[in-house]
Amino acid sequence: MGELTKKIKGNANEASGNSKQAVAEMTDNERLDREGKRQERKGEAQQFAGEVEGKLGNDI
Repeated sequence: MGELTKKIKGNANEASGNSKQAVAEMTDNERLDREGKRQERKGEAQQFAGEVEGKLGNDI
């Protein structure tokens, strides 16, 4: 998976996680809030992996 793909997937997961957290706050749904936070962290990790891959280039 390429650098750009990881960053795009990371952004999508972060946005989706944030949306879930917003809905969870409006509906007072703790399970959805936890799920949203988990998905947001996954997105952040994917973006970080894409950045690292971009800096290392083809060395990995």
